[in-house]
Amino acid sequence: MIVADVPGFPGNQTALNPVGPGASQIEFQFLLTFWITAAVYCVVVIALVIAVARRRHSLGSMPDPLPTDESGERRLRRVVGAGAAVTVVLLFVMMIGSFETGRALGDMNQEDALTIDVYGHQWWWEIRYPNNEAYKIVDTANEFHLPVGTPIRFHGTSRDVIHSFWAPNVNGKRDLMPGYETEVMWQVDQPGRWRGQCAEYCGEQHAHMSFFIVAESKEQFAKWLADQAKSAVEPSTPQEMRGQQVFLSHGCVLCHSIRGTAAGSRVGPDLTHLRSRATIAAGALPNTIGNLGGWILNAQSIKPGCRMPPNQLSGSELQDLLAYLETLR
Repeated sequence: MIVADVPGFPGNQTALNPVGPGASQIEFQFLLTFWITAAVYCVVVIALVIAVARRRHSLGSMPDPLPTDESGERRLRRVVGAGAAVTVVLLFVMMIGSFETGRALGDMNQEDALTIDVYGHQWWWEIRYPNNEAYKIVDTANEFHLPVGTPIRFHGTSRDVIHSFWAPNVNGKRDLMPGYETEVMWQVDQPGRWRGQCAEYCGEQHAHMSFFIVAESKEQFAKWLADQAKSAVEPSTPQEMRGQQVFLSHGCVLCHSIRGTAAGSRVGPDLTHLRSRATIAAGALPNTIGNLGGWILNAQSIKPGCRMPPNQLSGSELQDLLAYLETLR
C-alpha cells in the first residue's frame, strides 16, 4: 500500500503556492498566460454567440457568393485587422514575460550559495551535503533540510536512467541524466514542509519516487547538519548489540552504510540517521517501526520492482534488528 500523505508533509505540492523567488517567477508567467488566453477565449465565444444570434433567421438560406456590400467588407477587414494586431501584441506581451522570467531565474545564481549534491536512483534520491572536511560530509536520502532565505545550488546527476528533479513550490523541474552534470538554483523564503517528485518517467516505480523538503531557520539547519555529521551511537543494550550483529552479518551490509561501523556500501541509502527521517522508500511509507519491519522483510510487496530484496530473518532477528535501527536517529 502506498501512503499519499505523510505526517508532517501534508501533500503540499503545487506551483500555485510559491515559497521562493524561482516558483514566484514561474507562477507570474503562468498567470500572465492563463489570463490572456482566458480573456481571448471569452471574447471569441462572445463574438461567436453574437454572430449566430444575428444570423439565426437566415440559417436556412444560401449566402450570396459575391456580396456587393462594400461597407460591410471594409468593416469586416477592419475587424480582422484589429484582431490580428491584438493577437500580435498579446503574443509579444507573453514573450516578454517569458524572457523576464528566464532572466530572473538566471539572476538567482550566486557564488556563495550553499551547495547540495543530489543523485537520482531507481527509485530514490541520494542527497549529500559536501564539506571540505571529510568527516563533516552528510549523506542522507529523500529528505532535504534547507535554511530559509539562503541561496541553494543543487548539483545533480543520475546513477542509472533519466530522472527529473521537481519541487513546484520552490522552482521548475531539472532533468538529471546519466553521464551529465547539471545545476539549478533554489531559495526557500518561508519555513515549512513541501513535497517534490521525479517528473520524468523512469520505470515501474516512477510515481513513487518522491522527496520532501524541510525549510527551517539557519540555526535549526546548522544544528540538524551537525547532528547528521555524527557517527551512529553505539548500541547500549544486549538486544541492540544483537541487532547490530544481524545488520553486519546479513544482506543489509552489502547495500547500506552506517557511519562508525564496518558497513560502508553505497548501493542503497545511508542509514546512519535513518530514524530521523519522516518516510522510508522515497515517501512510500511513514517511517514507523512497523512499516520498517515490513519493508525489511518484503519490500517487493510494498514497492514492486525496487532494488531492495526480501530478507529471510527469524522473528527474534527482526526484533533485534529493529531495536538497533531505532537507535539510528
